Amino acid sequence: MKAAVLKALGSPLVVETVPDPVLGTGEVIVDIVATRVLGYADEIFSGHRRYLMELPMIPGPGGIGRVRATGPDATHLAVGDWVSCDPTVRSRDDLVSPDIILQGLTAGSTSAQRLQKYFHDGSFAERVRVPTENAMRIGAIDAAVAPSWCALGTLLVPYGGLLAANLRAGETVLVNGATGTFGSAAVAVAVAMGASCVIATGRNERALKDLAHRFGSRVRTVKMVGDEEVDRRHMLEAAPAPIDCVLDLLPPAATALQVRAALMTVRPYGRVVLMGGVGMAGGAGLELDYAWLMRNCVTIIGKWMYPPDATPRMVALIRAGLVKLDDFEVKSFSLDDVNDAVAYAAVNSGPFKMTVLRP
Repeated sequence: MKAAVLKALGSPLVVETVPDPVLGTGEVIVDIVATRVLGYADEIFSGHRRYLMELPMIPGPGGIGRVRATGPDATHLAVGDWVSCDPTVRSRDDLVSPDIILQGLTAGSTSAQRLQKYFHDGSFAERVRVPTENAMRIGAIDAAVAPSWCALGTLLVPYGGLLAANLRAGETVLVNGATGTFGSAAVAVAVAMGASCVIATGRNERALKDLAHRFGSRVRTVKMVGDEEVDRRHMLEAAPAPIDCVLDLLPPAATALQVRAALMTVRPYGRVVLMGGVGMAGGAGLELDYAWLMRNCVTIIGKWMYPPDATPRMVALIRAGLVKLDDFEVKSFSLDDVNDAVAYAAVNSGPFKMTVLRP
């Protein structure tokens, strides 16, 4: 099969013929029809983001495709089924504290590299081998709309955070960093989940206006100015009711003070979920008032990715029309043009934008 291979950090991907994946028990082989190119893929492939990868490797974070073959233990999947390949692979020998990798991207820890050695290659290829439980049926679709279904990979990340926050219909949620790729998706998902109000923060005034235009009066935007006390006051003033939960999705370039400004708007007994990249590029860590946390009974949750059942639940939201895939602007590239796709994604990422490969 044909695949794009990363042979060394800082080098272009090489498109070449590689051996087909070999099916094992507990696995599925999927013909990839469309797969996302992350807006920061160039930072991963250059080594700027210090991901745990063993090279050479076929990168690629999941994708949309059709089942080509199933193992002998599959009881529901059938050849030809349309599926989403979830790159969040968990080890099967410790249900309490499983090791996690993002197939085709990174291992979550050094111990998870053993898992990565086996599920090594990702979706920048004509075919990919995934654990059976990671091939999630999405129902019949037309191949022409497969690129739009790649939005699942963007939507599921903030959905995982909102599930962790136990967001309930009618609550007020604050999305910190709402003008980024995942933050804007978080606003869409929170609205779909029934939030009565979503406070959307960010520095990009144009992106904030677009969010308000897309989702109407249930979204209230706050332009951040970089002063912790001023920003916090503006967030509280924008909220029509006490803020029940905060979802932080700020990128590595942001500061811990920007996180704290939003975190400390949450009401007593409220919940905060941290999913962003703050601190990964250096800088001061997040300092919080112990007494404030304790006396206000605030719950803080760190969350990486999303639970296994998030995909079928998100598919149901899409099928019901509560989340709209046509909100996303898609630019498609062939596998042969993978390096052009990576370069394009780097300068054309942001709210409701996707770069997609079509192997």
